[in-house]
Amino acid sequence: MMPETLEKLYEVIRESGKCPVHVAIIMDGNGRWAGRRGLPRTDGHQAGVKAVRQVVEAAVEMGLKYLTLYTFSVENWKRPREEVASLMALLSRTTLEELDDLMRNNVRLIATGRIAQLPLARRKVLQAAIKKTSKNTGLTLNLALNYGGRTEIIDAVRKLAEEIKAGRIEPDKIDENLFASYLYTADLPDPDLLIRTSGEMRLSNFLIWQTSYTEIYITDTFWPDFGKTEFAAALKEYITRERRFGQVTPQ
Repeated sequence: MMPETLEKLYEVIRESGKCPVHVAIIMDGNGRWAGRRGLPRTDGHQAGVKAVRQVVEAAVEMGLKYLTLYTFSVENWKRPREEVASLMALLSRTTLEELDDLMRNNVRLIATGRIAQLPLARRKVLQAAIKKTSKNTGLTLNLALNYGGRTEIIDAVRKLAEEIKAGRIEPDKIDENLFASYLYTADLPDPDLLIRTSGEMRLSNFLIWQTSYTEIYITDTFWPDFGKTEFAAALKEYITRERRFGQVTPQ
């Protein structure tokens, strides 16, 4: 049973007719959350799993179509080896633990990024979950794993170059739509809303191409403390905005 205030927020968002189709989130602040409590960073990542669960449930309850979570970046490999190993183990453990709930909530799991470079054992767990949920028709939960916006663009350029070299594409035929079809997110709409927790004011190499006209919402809340109410508040802020995509307001 949802609290009355949360129920009211859901109602306002639904009745607006402006609920976003695709929400992307930079889940930031796990380490600082742990540090302020005198805990190791790994405890912060573990606490962040609860927030993931809360937000996925809220997305399902509000009828969102797509939710992308910035789970592990290409730059994250530079972190201490112990922390990286802990993150990979946490990913596999959480995937296994949450699989039944994903099935029960009709959630389709996908992943975008250089997935082939993940450790084999972790990759197998992820791929098995993706396969098991592939027929689900509700929310699509996209995990950005071993992901980088610049890396994605470079990979797309390489694929296009190969097509041009093979004579299958003429350079003058390349436009935004064609280029976007070579990105990891080719089958997803661009995000309507990007949420970043912990108050940092940057994209951190996340969905650089796709967020050209995405609305951005920054909250000082650390990710482990971000839940359904905070998520609904972000969507409520979103529905008050006017999206003009470079055009003028209609008279």
